[in-house]
Amino acid sequence: MAETREEETVSAEASGFSDLSDSEFLEFLDLEDAQESNALVNMPGPSSESLGKDDKPISLQNWKRGLDILSPMERFHLKYLYVTDLATQNWCELQTAYGKELPGFLAPEKAAVLDTGASIHLARELELHDLVTVPVTTKEDAWAIKFLNILLMIPALQSEGHIREFPVFGEVEGVLLVGVIDELHYTAKGELELAELKTRRRPMLPLEAQKKKDCFQVSLYKYIFDAMVQGKVTPASLIHHMKLCPEKPLGPSVLRHARKGGFSVKSLGDLMELVFLSLTLSDLPVIDILKIEYIHQETATVLGTEIVAFEEKEVRAKVQHYMAYWMGHREPQGVDVEEAWKCRTCTYADICEWRKGSGVLGSTLGPQAKKAK
Repeated sequence: MAETREEETVSAEASGFSDLSDSEFLEFLDLEDAQESNALVNMPGPSSESLGKDDKPISLQNWKRGLDILSPMERFHLKYLYVTDLATQNWCELQTAYGKELPGFLAPEKAAVLDTGASIHLARELELHDLVTVPVTTKEDAWAIKFLNILLMIPALQSEGHIREFPVFGEVEGVLLVGVIDELHYTAKGELELAELKTRRRPMLPLEAQKKKDCFQVSLYKYIFDAMVQGKVTPASLIHHMKLCPEKPLGPSVLRHARKGGFSVKSLGDLMELVFLSLTLSDLPVIDILKIEYIHQETATVLGTEIVAFEEKEVRAKVQHYMAYWMGHREPQGVDVEEAWKCRTCTYADICEWRKGSGVLGSTLGPQAKKAK
């Protein structure tokens, strides 16, 4: 792949594999914004009689019923979680829970910030390769596109030392996690560095609470990527969680794209075999350095960088705690009283039982959690 501009990968959105790899949404919850944008604080959020998916009113007393029967993974029909699902739990777990239960309340201002951040990420990606859209009709086709992208990116990283938007996936604490690494490149010393781009609406670095969330996000990327190249991620696990049929023939558009990339395959299983061999036999190292770069959206000025120290024991402990909620072993938790300032711009502040109960879930929202098996 001598001419990187001739490389073609399929966009994450087109392949059905995307991750909120930016922090613009949470930037709205920073203290500076909360103090400076009081108008947002009083914006009407979902009421105690919000509309459900069928447009019928649902009460908060009712939408929590069933927690003792179904875990959040089961109730929301989730086959996997995004890395950013766990990262946002680091900000406020209860907000994450409300977002899954009552979607559709994203304020226009927040959506605009997300769109701007996504545009900046796309522009950077297009610096290295073109994007093409390949029509897919099955989940096997969608995962085939992910695998084709990985097969193209591995040799590009090894030969040219630089790739962007690398998909990662793996089973963590019994749950499949997926995500997209912003950038991987080799340093002058030959170390593999992960660089995460975070765009800022205001020309200032985020608060420590935001940095904490970002640091956990990149640490989780490393945790999964390292497992992939060390052979700890298995095809069987992926097939189990996603209910894939590896023998199912791929669609004609996917097969054409595969042939164009030099791969003679017929099914998802063929691609999976190539990917897992490539990940473990291409001498890919584990990630050595984790770096977060904060830039101003409007001017593209670099506001600062953070080098993150990877603490595997701490990452594992956090993941175990967060997964306990998704598996239904405990109730969601709100923020500590010291971080109650986060509530000022939360979309769900008006209905938050944790906030109303001064740090405890109301009796109507707090059924007995599932016992850990």
